[in-house]
Amino acid sequence: MTVRSFAREMLSGDASADRVVPPSGFTAHLTLFAAGVMTFLAVFALALSLATGRLAERWGEDLAHASTLRISAPADQLGAQTEAALRVLETTEGVASARALTAAEQQALLAPWFGPDVPLEGLPVPQLIEVVETDDGFDAAGLRLRLATEAPGAVLDDHTRWRRPLVAAATRLKTLGLLSILLIGGATAAMITLAANAALSANAQVIEVLRLVGAQDRYIARAFVRRFTLRTFSGAVVGLAFGVVAILFLPAAQDQAGFLTGLGFQGAQWLWPLLIPPVAAAVAYAATQRAALRVLGALT
Repeated sequence: MTVRSFAREMLSGDASADRVVPPSGFTAHLTLFAAGVMTFLAVFALALSLATGRLAERWGEDLAHASTLRISAPADQLGAQTEAALRVLETTEGVASARALTAAEQQALLAPWFGPDVPLEGLPVPQLIEVVETDDGFDAAGLRLRLATEAPGAVLDDHTRWRRPLVAAATRLKTLGLLSILLIGGATAAMITLAANAALSANAQVIEVLRLVGAQDRYIARAFVRRFTLRTFSGAVVGLAFGVVAILFLPAAQDQAGFLTGLGFQGAQWLWPLLIPPVAAAVAYAATQRAALRVLGALT
């Protein structure tokens, strides 16, 4: 069945066939509730998956082209070793730029742990040098050998040990979000199948009468399929609305606290949640059609 024929069948319907399915009752409430709740959860799972994908990409790009040089030396040698390290970095292939952080910048880095008034002059704080790599990068092993000669107190941190676990964790969270969406779809299909089975069993006598007057099983099944598909779509639209509103209340992306912020959708990603109700309706259509034909066959 094409998308056009599916939509035409769902929208046109058959008034006499629709009366076969009870318009209310616990099956109708169960279908609407299940579709709404599952869509609400699917919105958050989708938002988590897309946000962690962005996070993994940002961490990979930011940390892959940045390194830090830490110089620990006696106070009377710190300045000389810093200058020597900068000269080495200036002549290193693959280093785009290098600069020593000022005392104010280093104080800002320590402020979250020690407060804004930490006295750097009274602490053995190493000198930090920010290194920005080119796209090709540099030879970290060779640079360490040169620094060992020119600036013995220099320690190079190319962020590899930080970047890989962070990117791997974000990638796994993205995969978990996609898996959650699949599980939500499966749970939705299961609950709608149960509701359809209950509705068909409750209307067994009506189905027998319809058969006596010449109604085919596909005619009866189409009525159930259409009603449950539309119920699922309606519940999914309501769940989508609540989910989107909840996403809007999440904290926006911030550079100062990027891990737990910006978990919503960005740009064209806001179009992705709009696909959830049609997908939920398609899942309901397939699940209800299968259940209806199976139950009708058992009632023969």
